[in-house]
Amino acid sequence: MDRAQVRRQFLKQMAAASTATMMAGAPRLVTANDAAVEHPAAKADSCILIWMAGGMAAPDTFDPKKYVPFEVGLPVADVESTFPAIDTSVDNIKISEGMENIAQVMDRATLIRSHVLPDLGSILHSRHQYHWHTGYVPPQTVACPHIGAWMAKVLGPLNPVMPAFINIGQRLEGVGEQEELKAFTTAGFFGSEFGPMNLPYPEQAAQSVRPPEGMKSERFANRNKLFQKLIDQSPQRDFIGDFQRESQLRSMENAYRLLSAKEREAFDISLEPKESYEKYDTGRFGRGCLLARRLVENGARFVEVTTEYVPFLNWDTHANGFTTLQRMKQEIDRPIAQLILDLESRGLLDRTLVILASEFSRDMIMEGKPGSNARDQATEKVDVLKELKHYGQHRHFTGGSCVAMWGGGVKKGQLYGKTANERPFVATENPVSVIDLHATIFTAMGISPKTQYEVERRPFYATEDGKGQPVMDIFA
Repeated sequence: MDRAQVRRQFLKQMAAASTATMMAGAPRLVTANDAAVEHPAAKADSCILIWMAGGMAAPDTFDPKKYVPFEVGLPVADVESTFPAIDTSVDNIKISEGMENIAQVMDRATLIRSHVLPDLGSILHSRHQYHWHTGYVPPQTVACPHIGAWMAKVLGPLNPVMPAFINIGQRLEGVGEQEELKAFTTAGFFGSEFGPMNLPYPEQAAQSVRPPEGMKSERFANRNKLFQKLIDQSPQRDFIGDFQRESQLRSMENAYRLLSAKEREAFDISLEPKESYEKYDTGRFGRGCLLARRLVENGARFVEVTTEYVPFLNWDTHANGFTTLQRMKQEIDRPIAQLILDLESRGLLDRTLVILASEFSRDMIMEGKPGSNARDQATEKVDVLKELKHYGQHRHFTGGSCVAMWGGGVKKGQLYGKTANERPFVATENPVSVIDLHATIFTAMGISPKTQYEVERRPFYATEDGKGQPVMDIFA
């Protein structure tokens, strides 16, 4: 089956799951009367996921290997890292050149170098991103909730006015694989009220929380009532269960409440002092980090900030890997470090879990991991470097990836796990799967990985089958 066939099958299965979910009734929390689930004490109140969409290459970022500079005629197999390693604020942790600002906040972080992803055969970013964000390998018979939706549902809003789940930087229209992106950027069977507030352009976020220019409050209130009536009387109502329709209405009520609250100023990054704004202003992602900080300061529960997934752009390097990563590092380095420093200076870092992750790593010569039958997806298939565009990590690699975590009770200046020093760079020490990473994140937030809801008369868990085991060694 080729890539196009796999993609069509994936979309068909996701559409069927979404349809089934829209017709289903309310999910029922399985309480202690049915199965004893004890939530751990929360180490964090808010969570920020910094998503490096497209496959961030660990050997050129957080797990540098032997640096081999570009040279015409050099065998590709001899290249391990295309950037030299640099020192950080932790003696035994080195990261890659171009991330000098992040290097200075590694003494506040736990760096996991042994994150492992499954080999899903024909490697599609959409399938791996769905798996990472929901904890479930697609396809599923129901639409699975995003981890942000789990926090919104189980924990509720930290501030009742603020949306509990906010997604910054990812367009869901006009980009490749947009339907696949929509499949996991959702509350799934929890209902619309627990889904994300999508803010693709941080500089336009303020427009999302104010009435159209020139519209008086009375007219806006009448428009809101009419819109709710239209939803309730939609001809599509026969294809939507009562629970999902009521959830849509509640989500509209929540949005309307925000528009009249003082917290809406948090969405306006133009109000940030000029000196502070400029520290973040490296592009859309940098401004997204600034917006995330302002939202968390005002009580947002879960915020995702992404470099945005668009096929063959940003971290999705199938060619020109070295030059692309030079640009990506310029965009992410200063804003991520500044986010950590600002949270710390405001007394928020200890109770905010910041996670930096990607759907998988990359390698110069290997697709998938040892033993994989995944098709080679590099666009420039050469054995010897002839041009600079051949120099970079152009294959998807699932055998070992990196996750950095700050705040939220994690140890400071800790290196956890290890990958091989020679290719293939697979995890060799303390491997951390997606299911266990999710269990760790949920534990930090005060959610048991065994939390379950009954959906269509079957249990559905926060981590697959409730088997996720938190990595307690990362916590202080």
